[in-house]
Amino acid sequence: MRYFVAVAEMENVSRAALKLHVSQPALSRQIRDLEDELGFSLLERTAKSVRLTDAGRAFLDNARALLQNADDAVTKARAVANAEPSELHVGYSAENTVEILPKTLRAFQQAMPNVHVRLHDWNNKDMVDGIRDGRLQLGLIVPPAKANALHDLRYEELFHVRVCVVVAPQHPFARRRAIPIVEVAAEPLIGLTREDYPGYYDYVSMIFSKVKQKPRVVEEYDSYYGIISAVEAGTGVALGADVLGHSLGNRVKFLYLTPEPKPVAVGIVGTKGRLSPATEKFWHCAKEAAAKK
Repeated sequence: MRYFVAVAEMENVSRAALKLHVSQPALSRQIRDLEDELGFSLLERTAKSVRLTDAGRAFLDNARALLQNADDAVTKARAVANAEPSELHVGYSAENTVEILPKTLRAFQQAMPNVHVRLHDWNNKDMVDGIRDGRLQLGLIVPPAKANALHDLRYEELFHVRVCVVVAPQHPFARRRAIPIVEVAAEPLIGLTREDYPGYYDYVSMIFSKVKQKPRVVEEYDSYYGIISAVEAGTGVALGADVLGHSLGNRVKFLYLTPEPKPVAVGIVGTKGRLSPATEKFWHCAKEAAAKK
């Protein structure tokens, strides 16, 4: 149809072929195919020029309109494809990001006020799965222990947190600044649910690997805020990141362990390749917030 319109407007097959950057035989063949499909002639051909038949003249106006509609459809679709999403879905773990997440959100909202961030407090596995299946654009995670677990994703380490023992203010440990791991092993331990946080128990096993007596997990919760409530009630002690102390005030005490365990890395993860401008901006804001931590 584009070839037909070009020939009709130029009234010359050679000039139309030159304009369209196609060979003259190919152009003539395409128009004949169109005429065969329609069942009537669109052009009257002479040795040096062509002119529209009455049917061709009637067809030309609608052909132009159809081509314009096609161009408009492509323009609109391209605009939608390139448009910035109005929502950004970000996974996080509250216990590790309590210090940087408010700063990250504040900087991002100032930079991109038209993009709404929806936060999802998920465990690490669900966050990684969410990135892979598109439910999340980004996740703030503790990386899996296996080095190649994130091989198909983009990951960048942001900061480290120190692991402490968390006790109630009335607990005998509360008056001390640091507790030997061997003493913590003798206390009832409150932990995360095993099925949701297998990596947590891998880390617990590593911490107590050199201690003969292993800790006894008496209760499990699916969030750190459930654990903190149980610790506060005097049910037992817990292991937690020191950054949690920023949001809990005097509800519980955070005490360092001796020997001190290896700090836990916290990073940001997303899909490999080109990120949307909003996703890239949030990544940058998280890096800046972590650098000022």
